[in-house]
This record gives sequence, C-alpha cells and structure tokens, in this order.
Amino acid sequence: MTSPVILAVDTSDFDTARAWINATRESIDIYKLGLEFYLTFGSQGIETIAKESGASIFLDLKLHDIPNTVKKAAGVVDPLHPRFLTVHATGGTAMVAAAAQAVTQTSITAVTVLTSLSDGDLAQLGYSSGALATAANLARVATDAGATSIVCSPYEIEAIRAVVPATVQIITPGVRPADESVSDDQVRTMTPAQAIALGANFLVIGRPITSRWSQGATAMAARAAQIVDSIKG
Repeated sequence: MTSPVILAVDTSDFDTARAWINATRESIDIYKLGLEFYLTFGSQGIETIAKESGASIFLDLKLHDIPNTVKKAAGVVDPLHPRFLTVHATGGTAMVAAAAQAVTQTSITAVTVLTSLSDGDLAQLGYSSGALATAANLARVATDAGATSIVCSPYEIEAIRAVVPATVQIITPGVRPADESVSDDQVRTMTPAQAIALGANFLVIGRPITSRWSQGATAMAARAAQIVDSIKG
C-alpha cells in the first residue's frame, strides 16, 4: 500500500533534500519538489533525486499560462515522469487539456484554491463565490479537461468528490497533526485523519515532519512513521 503522506521537501539545498528523503523512505513513497527546488537544480536535480531514492515525485510547478506555453513546459518535464505535475485550474479548460496532452505517464494535477486564501481574499480578488463553491467548480472543469488529480484544502474534499469521477485522486495540503502547532501561511487546515476520512487520497505534509531534522535523522524518521501510522489507524 502506498503511503498516504507526500513529504513536502521545501528546501533549495540539495544535500538537505537528499537527507530528508533518505531519513523517511521507510514510511513515505512520494516527495513533493517545488518551484524553488526546480529553479535551483533543474530537471537534472529532479532526475537525480528520483533515481537515487527510487521514490515517486510530486512536481509542484503550478503551471499557469496560455495553453501552448503550458503544453511546451509540461513536455519539457515529461521525460522525468513525475507521478504528479501541478497546474492551476484557473488556467481554464484549454490550458489543462494542453498539459494533459503533453505528458505520457504523469497525472496532471489541478490546483483549485490555494490554502493560503480565505473567503475574504477571494472576494477581494473578484470571485463571486467562496472557497468551497469555487474549488468544486474548478475541480469539475479541470477533470473534464483531462486532469486526473486535484489539489484542494480538506474543507473542499466532500464537495469535490461529489462532482468529479471516482477515479480522480484528491491531494490535500493544509493538514496538521493534532499534537502539532505550526505557524505558517495556510488558513484552511485539518488533521490528517480527518482529511482521509473525508475522502482524500494523499496528504501533503512538510514542517510537522521536516522540523524534526534539527533533532537528527532518527527523530525525523520516527515522526514520519508516527504520522503515517496514525492515519492508517
């Protein structure tokens, strides 16, 4: 069984990324490498991490541009065969479809509403609906266009499940273990067990695990295992 936790490897230090992955491989199968890492180390860095670790990669680039540009960008990373590649659902039907057409083995993963945005933020940006309705509509449009996975906050899981095919995988950031107090820029959060119970397939977790690195690899490995075990029950 694949681990439900995707570790957010949010660092621009290659040796640190490698060490975090090595420390948690017994509990985690998929690792999120984002824009900061990709801009620092490029495709070669992603390929090296994947080959060394044997892990699957969640490539979190959040592509968002005109369809032709996104198609070309997705085509550039396609040889890396990441398990997931993120695009912004707000790019629209043609853009999401273009990304889906450009990849061969990768799940195009549509990001709905960022977990840093509140209903007030959306209203300020001109959205007529709050996060729940907006995320569900974006998920429906994106999956109709060819996205096979969705990123949303845990609070939108049930609404999205109701409007997308059963095969679509839901990936949820904004989760916090009940015993963890982390101050960051995510405002719509929930515990891992709650998110899985609502229908999430995977949970993106970073600092609740990576913060243990200051105590050493063993402490970080133990924390990862603890969180995964708590989800599996």
